Amino acid sequence: MKRIVVGVIAVCAFINVSLAQNSEVRTIAAADVKTVDGKIVNTAKFSNDGKPIIISFWATWCKPCKKELDAISENFAQWQKETGVKLIAISIDDSRSSARVGTDAKSHGWDYEVYIDENQDFKRAMNVNNPPHTFVIDGKGNVVWQHNGYFEGDEDHLYEVLKKVAKGEKVSE
Repeated sequence: MKRIVVGVIAVCAFINVSLAQNSEVRTIAAADVKTVDGKIVNTAKFSNDGKPIIISFWATWCKPCKKELDAISENFAQWQKETGVKLIAISIDDSRSSARVGTDAKSHGWDYEVYIDENQDFKRAMNVNNPPHTFVIDGKGNVVWQHNGYFEGDEDHLYEVLKKVAKGEKVSE
C-alpha cells in the first residue's frame, strides 16, 4: 500500500511539472493571506526588486514540508547572497491549527516571510494539491518552475534553478 501511495504522489508531481512546462506563462495569483500577526496582505503585491522568489506551501502537520524548509534554511544565507532570492512560506493550516504557524516557524529558525492561507484561496489559485509545493518566481513575477513533494536533495536542484533564474536563463526540468 505504501508503494502505491508513493507511486501516485510521484506521478502527480510529474504531471504537475509537465503541465507547468506546457502551459502559458503565469504569474503569482492574487489572493489575501495573513501575516503571523494577523495583517492581511494580497499576494499580487509579492515582489523582490527584480530578483527571484521562492514560494513554498507548507503546513505545521506536514513533515516533508518542514524537512524541505529546514534543508533550504541551512544554505539560505548563501543563496540570498548569490541570487538575491526571497523565500515566502505560505502555511495552508486552517483556523484550528494556524495559531501554531508563527511559533513553529520560529522554533525552526526559518528566516523567511511567513503567511497563513487559512481559507486556502491562494492554494487553490496556484493549483496546489498537497504540500509541500514549491514555486520559483522570476524577477518579472512569472512562475518559471514548480515542484511538488520533497525528497532529500531536492533543495540542491532548487538551488541550481535559482542560479539560472537569477542570471535570466531559461529553466527546464
